Amino acid sequence: MVRHAAHASSHGPLIARSFVRVSVVINPVAGVRGASLNRARRRAELAFELLTAEGADPEILITERRGHARELARGAVERGSRLVIAWGGDGTVNEVASALAFTSAALGVIPGGSGNGLARMLGMPSDPRVALPRLVRGRDQPIDVGEANGRLFVNVAGVGFDAHVAGCFARIGHARRGFLKYATIVLAELGRYQPQAYALELDAEATECNAAFLLSFANGRQWGNGAVIAPEARLDDGFLDAVLVQTRNRAGIVKAIPRLFSGTVDRAAGVTIRRIRAARVSSDRPLSLHVDGEVVECTDTLAVQVHPSVLRVRQ
Repeated sequence: MVRHAAHASSHGPLIARSFVRVSVVINPVAGVRGASLNRARRRAELAFELLTAEGADPEILITERRGHARELARGAVERGSRLVIAWGGDGTVNEVASALAFTSAALGVIPGGSGNGLARMLGMPSDPRVALPRLVRGRDQPIDVGEANGRLFVNVAGVGFDAHVAGCFARIGHARRGFLKYATIVLAELGRYQPQAYALELDAEATECNAAFLLSFANGRQWGNGAVIAPEARLDDGFLDAVLVQTRNRAGIVKAIPRLFSGTVDRAAGVTIRRIRAARVSSDRPLSLHVDGEVVECTDTLAVQVHPSVLRVRQ
């Protein structure tokens, strides 16, 4: 379902002030409960109302399937949108950002999912009545984008336990999602997941990796829900933070969990963080990989790199 909005002539003075094409990509199934086309319709009407009031020329686009947000964002840029707003979860943000990277169009984010990692990093309010006017009036900031086996990511990609949990979370369906369900999966899988050995190179330097619980490549600081995996990561420093957690001690992992929410995981035993520009990971089995929380297929080899300042973000 796609809805195109024409110029709003009832706001002459405001249009004279701004009058730029702004596209909003809405995911109707992002979030915790009550996901429906009715909710998407309400969001579309609200976005049209608020953007028109700001003097923008709104275009409202609603996704129908996985990967559709990327297609809609590309089309919006081709039609002249200078600002494309992703209203949904981390997966929707990833798709829109992937379409906007290496272009002059800016990404806007309204958090509408269960994690909202990049939105939290950017400090975006969840109330669209606050967020939409702020985005129209805001300034663009260039940020870095990561790449994992050809897939772009704006926040975090990784292999190991976090990718395993992302797969479990994806299988439960949208109606049952939420932070409590995510935490339940984490606690249940802690006792089942087995650390793995990887051949790891960080900026072409071999690094010992015999029992890796997880290996994350962070552009932003957190996975979402306030869980900070890379406390010193910055979106615009030209680096990724490689976070390696090595331990066979489940008790140590459990003790480290509170540090995720206090922003001190870098002080936990078995945690190593390095700023890198590129990495290569290989294993004797196919890797479990997530890109901004979305599970993607992967071979037994993973190549990661950073692309500095290739995405404009509106704040």
